[in-house]
Order: sequence, then structure tokens, then C-alpha cells
Amino acid sequence: MWHFAVSLFLVELYGNSLLLTAVYGLVVAGSVLLLGAIIGDWVDKNPRLKVAQSSLIVQNACVILCGVLLMMVFLFKAELVALYQGWLLTLCYILVITIANIANLASTATGITIQRDWVVVVAGDNRSKLADMNATIRRIDQLTNILAPMAVGQIMTFGSPVIGCGFISGWNLVSMCLEYLLLWNVYQKTPALAHKASSKIEESELKQLNNLKESESKPNEGVKLIDGKDVSVFEPSQEEVSCCSRMAEPVTTFRDGWVAYYNQPVFLAGLGLAFLYMTVLGFDCITTGYAYTQGLSGSTLSLLMGASAITGIMGTVAFTWLRRRCGLVRTGIISGIAQFACLLLCVISVFMPGSPLDLSVSPFADISARLFESSPLPTMAPEAAIPEVPFTTIMPVLANESLSVNGTDPGMTPDFVPLVSVSLLFAGVIAARIGLWSFDLTVTQLIQENVVESERGIINGVQNSMNYLLDLLHFIMVILAPNPEAFGLLVLISVSFVAMGHIMYFRFAQKTLGSSVFRCCSREPRVGADDSAPSDASEALSA
Repeated sequence: MWHFAVSLFLVELYGNSLLLTAVYGLVVAGSVLLLGAIIGDWVDKNPRLKVAQSSLIVQNACVILCGVLLMMVFLFKAELVALYQGWLLTLCYILVITIANIANLASTATGITIQRDWVVVVAGDNRSKLADMNATIRRIDQLTNILAPMAVGQIMTFGSPVIGCGFISGWNLVSMCLEYLLLWNVYQKTPALAHKASSKIEESELKQLNNLKESESKPNEGVKLIDGKDVSVFEPSQEEVSCCSRMAEPVTTFRDGWVAYYNQPVFLAGLGLAFLYMTVLGFDCITTGYAYTQGLSGSTLSLLMGASAITGIMGTVAFTWLRRRCGLVRTGIISGIAQFACLLLCVISVFMPGSPLDLSVSPFADISARLFESSPLPTMAPEAAIPEVPFTTIMPVLANESLSVNGTDPGMTPDFVPLVSVSLLFAGVIAARIGLWSFDLTVTQLIQENVVESERGIINGVQNSMNYLLDLLHFIMVILAPNPEAFGLLVLISVSFVAMGHIMYFRFAQKTLGSSVFRCCSREPRVGADDSAPSDASEALSA
């Protein structure tokens, strides 16, 4: 709910501009990119219950605080603008983005510890149970992605942003208590969660402690005999070494995390998943804005988003069925083929009637005009400005500003736009969600099964960083070529990155299964395991 609402709050807060939203997205992506490995390492080094409780409290407390701060800004914005020449209001903007970013980092820690660690421990050695639990969690995510925007949208439509902020703050306060009790209940019912494998750092520290005790038991340790005399040898104190190492620990953790991620047997699978984030073919603000320029209404888009959530749930069902029939690794291959086949509809849509693709227009024309020709930003004429814009129409107005030509109404296109192209585009995007979510669950379970417990947090933290890195690159790509005439090129680039991601995964599957990669009914060993490991097929037969 908060992830959906915060962007809209920032748009409303900054006078119906996307500037604060863009800054927030950049800060969030950069923070996870830089701190993903460090967050994962913190998850590995601390007890499970402590990590879950701390991240849960920090996440919800930051959301509550941010909601209250936004309420104050909305209520007293005029007074804040007058104080200190508007610097106090700017400080409030900085605080809102900072606190919201901390909430997102805590949410990342919660996701790693619950969805990547606790689920594995609760499922035990039963791989089928783990697959079912992963699919169930993803279905819950899809349902909340439908219900949460609907709830927030209705509150803001019939109320105001202030009421929306208050509702979300109160909701997070109640949900924090409920989530805390549920986590405690799961922890009590699963004794295995109380036992955690020691990390490599802890093992090395234990060895150093044992060596220190042995040296203390030997009286002549650290003493050299020179010319018949005992001469003490100076050795650096443990405190000095630990102080230096602690100062360099974040950098060392960042480096070691990425090195460990590269050395994992599922590295190519994780990298393939990250490449799927380099795409404009998703239901984000970019695709929504493009749909508005092509004449789709907000109600139509809400129906399309609901359809995409339904196909996402179908993808989780397909994952569990394919995994039992074909094995986990082959499920990723089949899911990738299905996703890529559906995205071919998006490629076809680029060349169909109604597509704004125009190769005669430079993709960088808009950005070059801003940087080198000092072209002013598009603004609405004073007589055309609307005194009070309803909150639910902010995004349509912003998206349709580029359609204002020669004084025509920005909400109406001057000519009828054929819907063949945009229809094929969204048909491909919606259908591809089945293969996308099935593939995502496949890679998630591969990482869960094949990463050792002591490195589970840091590896998943680096995986999140990789995902955000490619997601950040896709936003940069849109910033460089924002005009609708270039959207077709962005579609082709996106499909190319999806294809490269699945090629990487196929290479991983080929290295894992060898010549039996296309034998769906053959036995599938664990990644990096010998032939004596139990297979999914044997599990299904025994079940």
C-alpha cells in the first residue's frame, strides 16, 4: 500500500510534478544497489528473530513517521513556503525521501529474511513444500497488488491526500502489531529457526580465540631467545587490528558479497533474472504514461492491471505444476520460452497501425533540446490551467501534456489513434506475466536451495542489488529517449534484454543438466550435487 501511495503523494506535494518521484526512485535504487550486500550480511550475522523484528519495526515506524510528516506538510504547506524563503519546505522534502528510503531498506531486509531464509527453514528438506510456499507467498503479493491500490485510490478519490496519509499511518500501526505476533507464532512453532549456521567470519574469530587461549597456556609464546636472554617480541594489539578492520568492514563486505555472488553455481540464473528488469514492458509509470498518450483511459488501465495480476497468479500455478512434471531447472527454460513468445506480440505492435514509432525523429531529440538548445520545459498556459485538479486525474493530465498541439485540449488527441498497436502491446505484456512469474519463482527457489545458510542473506542482498541496477538502467534509458516516437525502440531493446537473460539461464541449465536438458521426464539432480541427490521426479513419485 505504501509503495503505491508514496509516489502519488510526492506528485501531489510538488505541484503535480514528477520531480520528487524521480528523485525518490533514484535514491531508492541507488541505496539498494550500494547497501544490498551489507543488508544481506547483517541478516546473516544476527539471529533470525532479531532480524525479523528489527526490520519489521523500523519499516513500519518509518512509514508511520513519513505519513505523519506528509500530513503536516499538506496541512501547513503555505506557511512552510513563507518560512526561511522555502528552505524549511525543502528540508521537509528531504526528510520525507530519506525516511521513505529507510523504510524501503528495512523492507528489503524483511523480504530477505522471511522470503529467502525463514521459508527455507520452515519447508525443511521438502523441495515440493518449498515450491508451494513460494508460490503461495507470490499469490498473496499479487492479490495485495490489486487490493491495496484499490483501497488507497478510493480513499483519495472521496477524501484527500491528508486522509490518505492518516489512513496509511494507522494501517501500518495496526499491521505492525499483527505481523509481529504472526512472526513470533511462526518462530515458536518452528524450533529450527532458533538455530543458525555460523558465518565464515564467526568461524575465523572462533579459531583466533582458540589460538589465543593456546598461546596463553604456553609461557614462552611470543618470546625469542637471543644470546641466552629472553627478549619479548612486539606484536600489534588485537584492538588496533579490529579497529582498522571495522572501519573497512562495509567496503570489504560489499566486495566479498559480489565476489561470493559471482562464485555461486546459480550465478548465471540470478544474472538472467536481473536482466528481465531492464524493460519498459511492465505496469509501471512509464508504460502507464505511454498508454495515456495512445488514448487509453484510466478505467481501462485499471482493468488491464487487474488482468495482469490474474495472469501473474496463473504463473504461480503453472510453476508448481511444471516443477512437479519437468523438474525445477527445466521449469525455468519452459517459462522463459513462454514469456519470450508472448513478448513477440509487443515486437509486432511496434510496426502495426497506431504505433508512434518514427525513425526520422531522433530518440535523443528531447534531451538534446533541453541540454544544448536551452529549450524551456513545457508549461500549461495560465488560461488553460485548472484551479483544482482532482487527485485521481493527476497522472492523466501529466501524461497528456505532450499531446497539446496548437492550443488543443491536452486531454483529447487531435486525431483518432488506432488501438491495434497498443492492444497488441498490452496483450503481450499481460500474457507474458505467466512465464515471468513462473521464471521468477524458479530462480528464487534455485537460490534458496543452492546457497549455503551462512551466505543466504548476503547473496540475496546482492541479487536485489543486481535487480535494482538493471531497473535503474531502464529508467536512464527512458530519460535519454522520453518522446513517444522512441518508445518502439525501447520495446525492442527491452525484448532483447529479456532474450539475453533467458539465454544466460539456458546456459546455466545446460551446464547443470548436460545432454538431458530437453528430457522433461528424466531425472534432475540438484545444482552442483552428485548423481546420488534426490530428484524432483522421485519426490513426486514417493508423494
